[in-house]
Amino acid sequence: MKKRVTTLAETALLADNFAKTIKKGDVVVLNGDLGAGKTTFTQHVLRALGVKDIVNSPTFAILKSYKGKFLFEHIDAYRINLDEAIEIGLDEVLSKKDRVFFIEWAQNIEPLVPRKRKVVNIKYINETTREFEINE
Repeated sequence: MKKRVTTLAETALLADNFAKTIKKGDVVVLNGDLGAGKTTFTQHVLRALGVKDIVNSPTFAILKSYKGKFLFEHIDAYRINLDEAIEIGLDEVLSKKDRVFFIEWAQNIEPLVPRKRKVVNIKYINETTREFEINE
């Protein structure tokens, strides 16, 4: 499904609808350039799924956990490679089936990411417009 959004409210609505498809054990891979909106989309999805905490980019922390309807793990692999991911235990984290994963920059740790996944591709069109392609 492809959808072009031009406002934050449209992004939130798209995220709310996507949140309805999430179930325990899901892996969501978010693809897009820096500033495309991966974290913003994740914020809205997690809010729709009951997370009350502030959700922000785990770029420097690599991994942030949240509790809502499910236990959520938000991973940003932008700054790491496969060896570093294994060294910090992401392989063990990603083997857990009792939570939902949101992974930004998954291509950097591809061998660790489960094959069964939902993929959200976000394309930056301009300052206010993004194109989402969601494959479930």
